[in-house]
Amino acid sequence: MSDFTTIRRTGLPRVVLRWLQSLDLTVSPRHFRRDFSNGYLIAEIFSWYYPEDIKMRSFQNGTSLAAKLSNWSQLGKFFAKRNLKPIRELIDGTIHCKPGAAEIFVQDIYTMLTNRRIKHIQDEEVDFSDRLYQDKLPMVARSTASRAIKTNIKLTEIMVEPNINKNRQKVNAIINLHLQRRCLEREQYPERFNIKPTLAAQAIRRPSAVSDSIINIQKDKPLHVSSAASTEIRGKTGVHFKNIQVKQAERLPFDVNLNIGTYVKGL
Repeated sequence: MSDFTTIRRTGLPRVVLRWLQSLDLTVSPRHFRRDFSNGYLIAEIFSWYYPEDIKMRSFQNGTSLAAKLSNWSQLGKFFAKRNLKPIRELIDGTIHCKPGAAEIFVQDIYTMLTNRRIKHIQDEEVDFSDRLYQDKLPMVARSTASRAIKTNIKLTEIMVEPNINKNRQKVNAIINLHLQRRCLEREQYPERFNIKPTLAAQAIRRPSAVSDSIINIQKDKPLHVSSAASTEIRGKTGVHFKNIQVKQAERLPFDVNLNIGTYVKGL
């Protein structure tokens, strides 16, 4: 029964929890988002597989930002040495206690060390925002724009990356997502926001009866061709060409002397 409650609390599959219990870690993880953020348990997991590369005495099990950065810096050197390539977004999300990041990172480590794959979780799109939590709430309890910024940007992110422009980009991205969600809510529940339909939306669009009758008459009316000795040549669509026969005067042979003599007599 305890395993079942742990699975519901952490969101990890049972096979991954059993794997963690088999490692006999010095610290039993209870709150994954907090316990894995400093990198100490991550280092201890890798020390079971690479004891010659990771010495636990050089890692600190602290909660300060300096301890976190020191531990993760050593882990970064170890990853580069062993040519291990964990996803950088998972590492950043774990450091800054983003929702779901630690759980997905532990599964990624499980796949990396055991060559086994957890399909139903790892194939999902990585999203460390509180979008899923907000979707479960009623609209009246959902976050405002300022609350969304406070929830999705941690203080440690600003301390690690004090660049104003980058932090401004993160804030703008969160505000844009919040506005998109609000627009979607207005479309799905217009009565909630007292949105009245416009006259164009209320109008019933039906095809014109006059235009339909004209089209039907043109379709039913046969084309009559005159019985003259003229033929119709169909060229492009809707364009008709007609051959016209023209009688030309008979041409007499031209005699230069005759024409000149006639001209002189006339003078």
